[in-house]
Amino acid sequence: MKQIDFMEIGGIKVGHAQDTEAATGCSVIICESGAVVGVDVRGGAPGTRETDLLDPVNLVSQAHAVLLTGGSAFGLDAAAGVMAYLEERNIGFDVQVTKVPIVCAAALFDLTVGDHRIRPDKAMGYQACVNARSDACGQGSVGAGTGATVGKILGMDRAMKGGIGTYALQVGELKVGALVAVNCLGDVIDPLSGKKLAGVLNEDRTGFDDTEEIMIKSYSQNKDLFSGNTTLGVIATNAALTKAQATKLAAMAQNGYARTLRPAHSMFDGDTIFAMSLGEFDVELSVVGLLAARVMERAVVQAVKTAKSLCQIHCWADRNCHGQ
Repeated sequence: MKQIDFMEIGGIKVGHAQDTEAATGCSVIICESGAVVGVDVRGGAPGTRETDLLDPVNLVSQAHAVLLTGGSAFGLDAAAGVMAYLEERNIGFDVQVTKVPIVCAAALFDLTVGDHRIRPDKAMGYQACVNARSDACGQGSVGAGTGATVGKILGMDRAMKGGIGTYALQVGELKVGALVAVNCLGDVIDPLSGKKLAGVLNEDRTGFDDTEEIMIKSYSQNKDLFSGNTTLGVIATNAALTKAQATKLAAMAQNGYARTLRPAHSMFDGDTIFAMSLGEFDVELSVVGLLAARVMERAVVQAVKTAKSLCQIHCWADRNCHGQ
């Protein structure tokens, strides 16, 4: 088993577009020839588009792009730009009079960072497609990760920066990779070391507090914690999967969230994972699933470690440079 670049999975392009002053953006994974896609939504506050279509009982068998976007539900407008880009290139589900691009999307909440009046829109979605490449994939404070933050249980003054992360592994011919926009309510843990990488800061911002302990102590308080959550991920593999298998793979990859996000899948997150099959050969799904969880957890770690400070929100690198 060896680590590879996410783009080495092949058959996809990845593009980002962002407004750093407004602190928001979107990221698109394009498969022009179509990919079998499944989805698993675990959080209690999701914002999604075309996820019902991915149910194995429904007709369309392939999607042509997956969009991860900031801007909460407003940001789902960016999918129109992805559709326009693909339709111009005659890519989509053939309905005789035209081809309808199947674009699945999920949004994260970043409205409390930057300028909430500016959100990903059709133009930004189109630009992300223009920026898409098959040989490189940015990480950190780009695309949907631009306004991403973590550790928000005590407000944005005590939060830290999240972002986009990728990680991929190859075993023989099998390739499995993850791309994730980390924007969770809670803290981020590196499961290999057990160390907290990012999360809610203590009062003087010299160390960490603990999100789960804060939540437990305030169990009787009905707090509104909507202000800025949801982690969005994509698993891509060159394994051949059915829609049902892709859906199961997305569910298995959620273990990567559970290992790194404390807590994961809260009622205040919309944690969602898409799984894209770029089908070349049959494999044991359980193996693909355990690898998907593994690459997802490493992608979460990468997202935090490559993020840059924005809007006066500290990042992992700030603390690491000070030896903390």
